This record gives sequence, C-alpha cells and structure tokens, in this order.
Amino acid sequence: MLKLDFHPSGRHFLQIPGPSPVPDRILRAMSLPTIDHRGPEFGALGLELLEKIKVIFKTTQPVIIYPASGTGAWEAALINTLSTGDHVLMFETGHFASLWEKMARRLGLQPEFLGLPGYEGWRAGVQANMIEDRLRQDTEHTIKAVCVVHNETSTGVTSDIPAVRRAIDATGHPALLMVDTISGLACVDYQHDGWGVDVTISGSQKGLMLPPGISFNAISDKAIVASQTSNLPKSFWAWDEILEANKNGYWPYTPSTNLLYGLNEALDMLLEEGLEHVFARHQRWAVGVRTAVEAWGLEVQCQDSNVYSPVLTGAVMPDGVDADAVRRLIYERFDLSLGMGLGKSKGKMFRIGHLGDCNDLTLIATLGGCEAGLKLSGVNLKGSGILAALDYFAKNPLHPAN
Repeated sequence: MLKLDFHPSGRHFLQIPGPSPVPDRILRAMSLPTIDHRGPEFGALGLELLEKIKVIFKTTQPVIIYPASGTGAWEAALINTLSTGDHVLMFETGHFASLWEKMARRLGLQPEFLGLPGYEGWRAGVQANMIEDRLRQDTEHTIKAVCVVHNETSTGVTSDIPAVRRAIDATGHPALLMVDTISGLACVDYQHDGWGVDVTISGSQKGLMLPPGISFNAISDKAIVASQTSNLPKSFWAWDEILEANKNGYWPYTPSTNLLYGLNEALDMLLEEGLEHVFARHQRWAVGVRTAVEAWGLEVQCQDSNVYSPVLTGAVMPDGVDADAVRRLIYERFDLSLGMGLGKSKGKMFRIGHLGDCNDLTLIATLGGCEAGLKLSGVNLKGSGILAALDYFAKNPLHPAN
C-alpha cells in the first residue's frame, strides 16, 4: 500500500505554491472510466473543454493542450516559433525564469538575460523600461522574442505584463511576446488577447487545481505564422497537427484522458464561481498572509508592493537562520509542507502557498504551524501573525459569488 504521509494521523497540509490540493469534485471526475479517445463521446468532450479553456486565458484564439508538465509547454513555445541561433530576450525575475533561459540555450537559441543584479533582483518584477531600452538598441531586429514570467513562483512576484507589451509597442519592434503564467492562471487576472501576448504558457497543477500532467500554449495568429518558418526540430510538440486534430475535439496522439475529465470539471468550477470572484479571494488571502508575515517582524520576499503575488508569499528569515531547517521542523512537527527557497534564495526564505482549493481556516492553520515552527526554531517574533491574519479576515469578509 502506498504510504504518502509519514505522520500517524490527520490530513497533510499541502501549502506549497503548487501542486495545489485537488478538490474531491475533480478527483471524482478523474476516477470515471477511461473511454475511447477516438470515439464520439471523447470528441464532444474535447470540443467542450477546448472552448471553455479559452475563457480562462481570456482569448478567442487556439489553446494547445499537452499531456506534459509546464516545462514541456516552455519547450513547445520556443521550438514552434523560433529557429536555430535565434536571439531571444529574457528577463530574470527568479528561479523559473532562469530555468527557461537555460532551456533556450540548450535548444540552440541565443538567449540574452536582462535583470537587476544579485539576490535583490529576485525581489522585484520585470522592469519593462529595461526591455524597451534594449529593443531600441536592436535596430536590425535580431531579437525574435521577448520571454517573461508573469507570476514567478520562486519569489512571489506578479509582473506587469501590459507594461511589457507597451514597451515592445513603443519601439515598434516585431519580436514575439511569450509569457509564462504557469502559477498565475486562474489565480490572478490574465488576458492573453487584451495584453497582446503571442504565446502564453501554463500548467494544470496550480490555480486549475489539477494534478501535474497537463500544460498549455495559448497562441496568437502572429505566433502561428512564425511557426510556419521555424526550423527547430519538433514532432510531439508541433502545433500544426494538434490544431488540425482539435478541430473535431481530438488529438494526434493518445491524450491524458482522465486528466482531461478533471480539467473539464475544474473549468466548470471556476466558471460557476466566476473568474473575478476567484481573483478576489486570492488577493484577499494574500493580504492576510502578508499581514501575518509582517506581524512576525519578518520581511516579505517581494519588496515592491505593486507586484505582490496573490498566489504565494515568501517569508524571509533573519540573518543566521536557515529557512530550510525551519521548514523541515514545521513539516516534521505539524505535517505541513511549505515551499523551499530556490536558487539565489535557497536557505533565505520559505514560501507559503495560498492558491486554489483553499479557505480562511486552512490558512489560519497553516500560519499556526509556521508561527509555532518559527518559535521552536528560536526565531524572535515581533508579534502573533495568527492573530493579525484572523483580525484581517474577520474585518474583510469576502462577499459570496453571485
């Protein structure tokens, strides 16, 4: 028998910033019998969810669905639109932006990595002015794409994508705009069409509340045109065959049938609630958690209040305190998983996820585990984060969805 929790009783608190807890309603949908992925019932399901997923991306354009992690969708975005040796401008906001840059290099592209220096550069969002300045210098238009991360899961920063679009437009530069919103989608407002994005990358295991295993490329007409001359090798990831099969609700290979059941159910849940209400509850949870961190006397990883993430909050430890040791103690004593610091922030902070299938009481319990663990680790706290968060949630109720 699988043993998925080493603690003797009670339910594990999964409060990492993804994968997020999967609601029972989605688990039940995924448990239904697998059907023929070439049969009429599957075709009807495919057509239905391919239309509904467009609403989440706020697009009327195609959304490609892959049976893969978000990393696969990163690769698909690059190899469908670019050619060997192409110059790509990328912005470093954290660990995942860094991994995307590494992938671009391994694929034979020539990424140029802009960013603010050092660890402090991981405490702010994309600087659109730096992108604009660099594009103005590129008078020969050698830069073929600008790649940025919307919600940087490693730092708790949600960058201003419309500002990046305005920066590109101000220069008249023809580069494609590619955006990773793997942890932002269905948690914070995202507008593929309205913001003029050419390829949007996302995944199933964050705001969509599914297990890992599905990822997406939302694509513009400009991106489709670029794909027709791209020469990077591709087969499984190729858009053209998928788009053709999707016309009738099918895929050119065996799709992840039961995960698609879950996706269809997740889309229904989000649309029934209403996206604006979904975004509002995430923003409210984020304020409550930041209120707790500040009450403890700790710094929030993100240092720009204009780009605080509604998805997660990074709590920075005082000098001399190993965040990983604190996080490990919290797991061992309280059966609570928190996100570790990654890359430049490793050992400096831990990440508290507040996304997806969550509620106030879940977060109060999470903050209780954090506060107790910090005290047991000898961290001198300024005050009680639990009481501060309770007070905020009590005074700022979320109005029911219409």
